[in-house]
Amino acid sequence: MKRLSFLFPLAMSVAFAGVAQAGTLDDVKARGSILCGVSGGLAGFSQPDDKGNWTGIDVDFCRAIAAAVFNDPTKVKFLPLTAKDRFTALQSREIDVLSRNTTWTSSRDTSLGLNFAGVVYYDAQGFMVRKAAKVSSALELSNTTVCVQSGTTTQLNLGDYFRSNNMKYEAVVFNTADEVIKAYESGRCDVFTTDVSQIYAERLKLSKPDDHMILPELISKEPLGPVVRHGDDQWFDIVKWVLFAMINAEEYDVSQKTIDQRLKSDRPDVKRLLGIEGNYGEQLGLTNDWVVRVIRHVGNYGEIFDRNVGANSRLKIERGLNKLWSKGGIQYAPPVR
Repeated sequence: MKRLSFLFPLAMSVAFAGVAQAGTLDDVKARGSILCGVSGGLAGFSQPDDKGNWTGIDVDFCRAIAAAVFNDPTKVKFLPLTAKDRFTALQSREIDVLSRNTTWTSSRDTSLGLNFAGVVYYDAQGFMVRKAAKVSSALELSNTTVCVQSGTTTQLNLGDYFRSNNMKYEAVVFNTADEVIKAYESGRCDVFTTDVSQIYAERLKLSKPDDHMILPELISKEPLGPVVRHGDDQWFDIVKWVLFAMINAEEYDVSQKTIDQRLKSDRPDVKRLLGIEGNYGEQLGLTNDWVVRVIRHVGNYGEIFDRNVGANSRLKIERGLNKLWSKGGIQYAPPVR
């Protein structure tokens, strides 16, 4: 019995720890805004202009959450975070959601007290070099210096790749992405490595972008997605279902242009998605028209992809794996029903 009496307080403290972390939706409503952690300046994902107006696919995702909760996509405050500080900010409740090109891994999902809510962008790590170096493959990078950001999976993948191919390298490590690209341009290293989407964005900062090329090898899987704290299932559900709804909306041809027409649809799946049938929004603690709010104010997944990183953006990254599952990609969402 002594052993059981010892375990009981421990079990109760764990249970209360989970309860103590609950109530994010109530906090958000009381505050009147969502606190969203983002990158300090990554084109296509999260970047402010000189007037402080934020754009990017990660930014739009947080606006979609605000639209679902408040029917107002402007009720969100963006907090720029370094890769090193992002998880601490979420753990300490400085932010409500982390939407910062963050790779979903087992250790991050299980040991930090956090939950990944899905994948906004399927990415992979690559390398950029100067065309003048006459390098055509990452397998030719032995005995080079490589600029990389600390506190990232990028740094770990870099070591794995070179070790597995019996190549030597010297890592030149910096705390921020901006420091990394500046060091590369100044010649402090021969190679720049990060997620390919970020390479496209960082290359735009170079004085002569066309003098640099991205090598063909992809050396990792980098599923990037939003993150919330453990212990608040309702908030976790809201964040992940905002993403799922945006993906499903694209699949069902529900967009900012078609929303009024689709509200008249006879398709059962569209009716459920848009809150015409069922009480699926109320089950989340939202209004039943929450998806309509998201689409009107922000758009579906394809729309936020195209305008921020895809065909209608400066980056013009092809959808690739981020195409819907029905169009040759792997983006897929559970149904609303």
